Amino acid sequence: MTIGIVGYGAYIPRHRISVEEIAKIWGENAENYKRGLMVSEKSVPDMDEDTITISTEAGRNALLRAGIDPAAIGAIYIGSESHPYAVKPSGTVVSEVLCLGNDIMVADFEFACKAGTAAMQCCYGMVKAGMIEYGMAIGADTSQGRPGDALEYTAAAGGAAFIIGRDPLATLDDTCSFTTDTSDFWRRNMEDYPKHGARFTGKPAYFKHVTSAARMLLERTGTKPGDYDYVVFHMPNGKFPANAAKMLGFSGQQLQQSLVVTRIGNCYSGSSPLGLSNVLDVAKPGQKIFMVSYGSGAGSDAFSFTVTDKILERRDLAPTTEHYISKKTNIDYGMYVKLRGKLKM
Repeated sequence: MTIGIVGYGAYIPRHRISVEEIAKIWGENAENYKRGLMVSEKSVPDMDEDTITISTEAGRNALLRAGIDPAAIGAIYIGSESHPYAVKPSGTVVSEVLCLGNDIMVADFEFACKAGTAAMQCCYGMVKAGMIEYGMAIGADTSQGRPGDALEYTAAAGGAAFIIGRDPLATLDDTCSFTTDTSDFWRRNMEDYPKHGARFTGKPAYFKHVTSAARMLLERTGTKPGDYDYVVFHMPNGKFPANAAKMLGFSGQQLQQSLVVTRIGNCYSGSSPLGLSNVLDVAKPGQKIFMVSYGSGAGSDAFSFTVTDKILERRDLAPTTEHYISKKTNIDYGMYVKLRGKLKM
């Protein structure tokens, strides 16, 4: 039974704000942030864009590539830490717009930045168990950053959707997770902006979980870094995934195609899914992809994929990730403040 990604799709809002524009407002040295974060600009959602609209666009693109009847999807799970409603699911709206039918399981997932990959694991398990024919997993966010905080330079918007089922364009060969109670980043109920443990978010949080999940999956699959053509990590900035790759023995060349953070910022639950969609846009049949997400709180999901011949039939049926990355409009800090609702009355 071959199960994996049948269709995938991305969406990134067109507005961008540069690191220089943010640094100018706070009297900071933009070059220090650009070097330290390895990010040049980030995506910003428009007034009418949120997790629901991003998920809808990404889901529509995934359906175009899958070429299946939308009603055949038996579950839709949306992972995000910026769902528009505190009480009302995002998934019901997206399901209705995409005409997925009423005989469907719907749930919103939360696990910081790995909620989208957790959704992929659930869809995979349900398809493998024979409970559903196809499942749609989406990771999408319009992430928040307090004005003047380091997060403001990277907190971005975007997402990617994956339809999991049989006859895939990339088989999901194996997956596992590594989880602990490590509080490196959090946002309490009714608070507008998250708090973070600064340097604590590195070694005991991101690196411990990403490398542990990666090593666990490499051991389970009997593979080594050199067996893979591409590697995708969660991208809070450009430096963390580059360092994680080096620690695990992956090369910069294996990582480069997935490193979308340098041009659009950290899309939180959409981060590693967008890295994966950008890799699938260029990957060839037979090539292998290794992916590890990360979510604060804390945990990582690791995946091993193998691209099939189906990629050649389905890849060009929807806009590429690069299409959305390069289609942009630059805005100033004033417009950014307006769009993100940072002025409180």
